[in-house]
Amino acid sequence: MELLWFIPTHGDGRYLATAIGGRECNFVYFQQIAQAVDNLGFTGALLPTGRSCEDAWILASSLIAVTRQIRFLVAIRPGLMSPGMAARMAATFDRLSNGRLQVHVVTGGDPVELAGDGVHLSHDARYELTDEFLTVWKEIAGGCEVNFSGKYLQIKGGKLLFPPVQKPHPPLWFGGSSPIAQQIAAKHVDVYMTWGEPPQQVAEKIASVRKLAAEQGRSLRFGIRLHVIVRETATQAWEAANELIKYVNNEAIANAQKIFARMDSQGQRRMTQLHNGNREALEISPNLWTGVGLVRGGAGTALVGDPDTVVARILEYAELGIDTFILSGYPHLEEAYRVAELLFPRLPLQKLNHTNEAQMFSPVGELIGFENFPKQQ
Repeated sequence: MELLWFIPTHGDGRYLATAIGGRECNFVYFQQIAQAVDNLGFTGALLPTGRSCEDAWILASSLIAVTRQIRFLVAIRPGLMSPGMAARMAATFDRLSNGRLQVHVVTGGDPVELAGDGVHLSHDARYELTDEFLTVWKEIAGGCEVNFSGKYLQIKGGKLLFPPVQKPHPPLWFGGSSPIAQQIAAKHVDVYMTWGEPPQQVAEKIASVRKLAAEQGRSLRFGIRLHVIVRETATQAWEAANELIKYVNNEAIANAQKIFARMDSQGQRRMTQLHNGNREALEISPNLWTGVGLVRGGAGTALVGDPDTVVARILEYAELGIDTFILSGYPHLEEAYRVAELLFPRLPLQKLNHTNEAQMFSPVGELIGFENFPKQQ
């Protein structure tokens, strides 16, 4: 099992829909989160993409030198960049980071934002373009010279002079709920991601994509994107969940839902349908809470509970075939520590290799009376 964290380049704080308890998200803060993720043992970090965020490639590149081992999940955007340029960017990042890049393929789901970037294709046309884009990208990134004539792309002599470290190329991650998105995933990618839907819905998605991949003679890994609100007791966890949305009023919900409604992303539509803008029944499956999605697009659900309960829910997803979890919590710096402290010891996690490190004993917890070491669980 792999656990990744999230670097909140569109803002962070203690509460949603208010500046109260908010914090300035600058490079120092992003560096703090990245180094915490690196030191705590998360296998990677997702950087979001879109006009509401700092540019993921620039920020991730700036964090290479201040981290040692985490892998950065950074988006390529068919329609906003050419496959050759995207392959060069990926290869350079992979080389400079010594193989620490994972590539997130994002087609985009907001027609208004896409129009602002000069993309005016319909939902299915964007995925058709993505199919062509990934066909070319994989060949170029894998070291081939490419000549390609498609409906959207015309490539003559596309090639890469400086290859990536990972072979044949950095792994491709992708999420999409529509039938055409699942077909693209089955054909091209290494990890298929879903947002945190109830287990039955996730199981149906996995079965569909797995069948499509088998028809292509391929197999995929599966991942899920969730928020986590874990505390030492269930009561404390649910209190924290309610605290997170204490400033979310009906006006904020209405404004957010209006924006989500204009999107043609089926994944966003499925997220919205879990609560329909109603804050009265937010626990839609045991310990799966949709309060975040009242005002946040994309990942809108959180696992809420004490450590044993949250672990049990994570393992339920694992039994469905999920082996990769991208988690987050508010504020992201403190919650990275909390998740590592409360969940890591209870989960079968993949361990990153620490190379060329001096082994130094360090106490865990403060000494009792300046002399006695605290007992470890």
